[in-house]
Amino acid sequence: MPESQEQYFDDPVEESGNPVKKKFSSILAFLLLLVGGTYLVQTTLAANIALNSGSPIQFGQGVTATTACSGATNLTITPNSSFVNASGAGAHYFSAVTVSNIPSNCYGDDFTINAYGNSSNTPLALFNSTSTSAVVYNNSGTFELGVGTLTGASITSGSGTFTITFTNPVATSGSVFKVTLQSSAHIATASTGVTWTSRTSPDNDWYDVTYGNGTFVAVALSGTGNRVMTSPDGITWTSRTSASDIGWNDVTYGNGTFVAVAASGSGDYVMTSPNGITWTSRTAASNSDWRGVTYGNGTFVAVAGSGGYVMSSPDGITWTSRTSASNNTWNDVTYGNGTFVAVAQGGVSNRVMTSPDGITWTARTAATNSDWSKVTYGNGTFVAVATSGTGNRVMTSPDGITWTSRTSAADNNWYGVTYGNGTFVAVAYSGTGNRVMTSTP
Repeated sequence: MPESQEQYFDDPVEESGNPVKKKFSSILAFLLLLVGGTYLVQTTLAANIALNSGSPIQFGQGVTATTACSGATNLTITPNSSFVNASGAGAHYFSAVTVSNIPSNCYGDDFTINAYGNSSNTPLALFNSTSTSAVVYNNSGTFELGVGTLTGASITSGSGTFTITFTNPVATSGSVFKVTLQSSAHIATASTGVTWTSRTSPDNDWYDVTYGNGTFVAVALSGTGNRVMTSPDGITWTSRTSASDIGWNDVTYGNGTFVAVAASGSGDYVMTSPNGITWTSRTAASNSDWRGVTYGNGTFVAVAGSGGYVMSSPDGITWTSRTSASNNTWNDVTYGNGTFVAVAQGGVSNRVMTSPDGITWTARTAATNSDWSKVTYGNGTFVAVATSGTGNRVMTSPDGITWTSRTSAADNNWYGVTYGNGTFVAVAYSGTGNRVMTSTP
């Protein structure tokens, strides 16, 4: 068994007494799934479900059960331990939890993880002395650290799965007898995205940024040998060498792969990376002005302002041309609630198009014929921003089909928008002291 999943029973103190009894009482954890409520955490929930018929399981094993948001789909929950050596007195700690096979029914929910001992209904501290809950937000299949868990943990996110790892775990494996997973409506907070701090970066024309596998990755239109930069925390950035020095427009993350697309090049309009550091050139479906790329439902989709207009790929490596709903200047594409949505800066009554699979596209009517630059999805809502319009440079939609005009904070040239931790954040390339705006649903 790898060291990351070893048991702590080699600890002579915890093996005192009956070694067989101590082994099972110390190293085995009961996994419980809260679907409605329990006296254990003293909430208004309704019941406990003991996974695996209440049988004890070892750290590193996975157990399946259903949760409220998943319906009849079984989730698999796997706790993990790691050994931490401290001045010769090391111990095994409850260090990570993997939850997999998560269906789209759980989009928009928070998952709250707690651990308990065998004699108290007070949850154990997990990643610092006061944090007893770890929260993971399911942002349409991309998993993010939730409210109260923004520091002290990291998360890796895949298709229908996430692993949350505690940077400095607090609970020893021997103290953990139950692990609970509770699904609930997402809790938004207005604090994130309101106060901003300048950070140091190379002076390139940075055009997009994404997050995946514990790493922020940004791409640029300019620079020599440094058109990519990465950061573990968004604060300290390291220059990376892109696959080629061309104008990189957009970057996304999905299924363990970062994918970036460019507006120029020669057979190398796409590059991919497993970690944001080492990049490989890929051949696009056509040499088009690729402006936006996203990932959803096991598929990468890119849109262009000219040429091929749409292409899709299962892995970011092999791309296939698709027919767009109209030959507009498509600036961006996103995925949410089972639907790909693209927005354009050209066209009449067809500046939006949607697709269930990235292959077949249908034209939709935007709220106005503004120059729509970016679109994102969060909290059950698509939000698009524009570089033109008077008092209507934002539009929203619950499904990508029917759109409603919204009043932006200012009539700036809004060129980027995203959603995270309960807040929509947009940025602009014009305006005086007001080039950022936020909205909390």
